Amino acid sequence: MSSKIKNWQFIQMPKLHVSGITLFPFIVIKHNNLRLDKSFINHEHIHLRQQLEMLVIPFYVFYLLHYVINLVKYQHHEKAYRNICFEREAYNNESNLNYLHSRKWFAWLLYL
Repeated sequence: MSSKIKNWQFIQMPKLHVSGITLFPFIVIKHNNLRLDKSFINHEHIHLRQQLEMLVIPFYVFYLLHYVINLVKYQHHEKAYRNICFEREAYNNESNLNYLHSRKWFAWLLYL
């Protein structure tokens, strides 16, 4: 992933219920100022890489499946969401702005 952030990658939706979401190849954001938050953008770029390596559609299937399993396990939305392997990888590495340069393919498997 390029460290440069292109404007065309972003879609702003003020009524979005979360700060942002990555829907390949776009990053959908609630507030325009999130474009300047390097950790937030890095988090979303990690998701873009995950989606690419899983050929996009299987990523969403596995993401949803992992969320449902976690919801049954934890009985709490936030805990279920935070423990999705893709989210764990992204949250653990969002502040490391060089992470994507050294990240190995399918690194999210380490967070299962």
